Amino acid sequence: MDDLMSSNGPIKKIAPWLEPVWDGINLSEFPSAVLIHGQSGIGKFEFSIELAKALLCEASQVDKPCDQCEACRWFDSGNHPDFIPLVPETHRKLLPHGEFEGDIDSPKKMKASQADSDVDAPEKKEKKSISIEDARSAIEGLSIGSHRGGNRVILVYPLEMLRADSANTLLKSLEEPPKNTIFILLAERLDRVLPTIRSRCRLLAAPRPDRTTGLHWLLNQLNHLPGLQITDADVEAIYDEQGGAPYAVLDSLIARHNKDEKDELTISIQASRYLLQAMSQGVRINWLDTADKTQKARYSILLATMQRWVSDLQSCAQMGNSRYYPKHEPAIKALAQQARLPKLLRFWKSLIQARRHENHPLATRIQLEALLSQYQQVFED
Repeated sequence: MDDLMSSNGPIKKIAPWLEPVWDGINLSEFPSAVLIHGQSGIGKFEFSIELAKALLCEASQVDKPCDQCEACRWFDSGNHPDFIPLVPETHRKLLPHGEFEGDIDSPKKMKASQADSDVDAPEKKEKKSISIEDARSAIEGLSIGSHRGGNRVILVYPLEMLRADSANTLLKSLEEPPKNTIFILLAERLDRVLPTIRSRCRLLAAPRPDRTTGLHWLLNQLNHLPGLQITDADVEAIYDEQGGAPYAVLDSLIARHNKDEKDELTISIQASRYLLQAMSQGVRINWLDTADKTQKARYSILLATMQRWVSDLQSCAQMGNSRYYPKHEPAIKALAQQARLPKLLRFWKSLIQARRHENHPLATRIQLEALLSQYQQVFED
């Protein structure tokens, strides 16, 4: 990626650690459905957007997307009629979009305006799942040919957010895919995808970058944010705390640069850092206060933070080193000496169980209180 920012925001291209996956794709013999899976925040979504654009590109040249043809321009403006994104309301801002100049009553603009008003309305919470109505609406139009006579691309992200009824609707189309219709599915947890859906897709594993490559890429992108007040050491700390997910850190820091304190990822990362400080207190943790101050964050991120912390605790308890939080290694080693190993292992199992149900509508605060109370007991006789 040469440029981070444009007049419309950040430009997302293929990350260097995903280039081998891209180079292995043959656009002329592309399967009817691919399932891209890998850790959150490593660039899968940006990769899939570029892939969808390449599949819709109408240039005759080998290297696609060309970024010059009419199809590419339509795609970049969010107006390509053969690109159908199936994403929750919480993820719509990640899609390509333009300013919708002219034709002020166009459906695209009306939907965008509605989405904007939904975000601004404090009384309405954005849905995190893909509704059956959206799935049916996307599938129903597949029986007719594509608008431009080429491919039609349906992007489903994240696949885990599909409700059971929506997943069944998708499955029917995967079993008998319409001509020139390509499904790009994205998942962070492959074990949560229905086996019947997995079996009908070609699997593409998106690797996480090694620490040196990921940090080099991240710091290079941050050079395009001259007003950002953060040291390289802090960037490295946040990078490790987020499990080596460069895009998650980049998006959070861009939101900070733009002073978007309501950004969900920013809130979640700030909450996870507060959670780390609280967990470093061991038996002295104020679990009620910690749950109260972190409950608005994304529950899956908080659980991942706890898992990484406990993983480091287990490692240090067995004379190893901190993998995820080297900045906190002295505190982790001290806590490892105080921890009761059987209780620590039971807490680890509780976290694994919680991850299986992290999208359950049960109140986040209640779940956090139960887990953090159990964490405190790890250090008690």
